[in-house]
Amino acid sequence: MEYIDRYILYIVLGTFFWNLLTFLLMGLDKHKSLKNYHRVKESTLILISFLMGGLGTWVGSLFFKHKTKKMKFKVLLPIALLCNVGVFLLIFLTL
Repeated sequence: MEYIDRYILYIVLGTFFWNLLTFLLMGLDKHKSLKNYHRVKESTLILISFLMGGLGTWVGSLFFKHKTKKMKFKVLLPIALLCNVGVFLLIFLTL
């Protein structure tokens, strides 16, 4: 049982820090857009959302008011978040 508890802790902590990173990446891209610096590709932002960073990217988008008007992000970020939740459910329901 201790092995499973440690496994769950690693998954939760890893996902938390990954989503924190994706949140900060949205803020960095917003900053770069205001300063006309080289930007993070939209495809990269969407990819990290689907790679278990959906919550951080979506919250970052709302918090920094970044990419909120683009239809691609309006549609794909919630889908990515739902996929992330589905993966979590699959992981935790099979333990």
